[in-house]
Amino acid sequence: MIKLFFDIETLPCDDCKRQEYLPILKKKSRKKEVVPVSDDALYLSTSFEGTFGRICCIGYIKENGKVTKDVLCGEEKEILQKFWEIVQDVELFVGHNIWEFDFPFIYKRSIILGVKPRLDITFARYRNQPIFDTMKVWELWSNGAQKLDTLAKVLGLPTSKDEMDGSMVWPYYQQGKLKEICKYCLKDVELTRKVYYRMVFEDMMEEVAEVVDSPSSV
Repeated sequence: MIKLFFDIETLPCDDCKRQEYLPILKKKSRKKEVVPVSDDALYLSTSFEGTFGRICCIGYIKENGKVTKDVLCGEEKEILQKFWEIVQDVELFVGHNIWEFDFPFIYKRSIILGVKPRLDITFARYRNQPIFDTMKVWELWSNGAQKLDTLAKVLGLPTSKDEMDGSMVWPYYQQGKLKEICKYCLKDVELTRKVYYRMVFEDMMEEVAEVVDSPSSV
């Protein structure tokens, strides 16, 4: 079975779209929040919604008889084009919270940027194929939302947050630290892969090959 373990790092909307989106975000916020939310907080919140935010990078590990790993970064449209090219033969997608966050974000950005997915993926609930969401499977599809770092701790695995965490992606991006963001993204993918194999009680495939010089990688 061809497997793809992946994770995305996201950014707030492009600054040129900020004033266009703020009225929409304020209207949505007033329906949910009792306390008013600042414009800056609303702007930062767009990094959690593919309708408004952007993809910074996609880290992945692919198993198809060998193990390859890479981080796709650069122009967002090119990231998505490369991603759909890579996954067109994948039979199982594995990630943490990919069912509710990563995949919807990727699909929305693909539609917005005119990148047609090369694979028809079912998003039916309560299944672990073709999408194995480690968070959903761990919680048995309840309303729980256990963090990846917590699973690492209880399973005795090293954390992926030793140098940075998700809250630092936007500040690092502003500082031009794209390599650090990509490194962090791939560490999350590597950890998710270890968690997956613990959860399915299987031995992890040895890494016998690695992508290190692709044009899209950092």
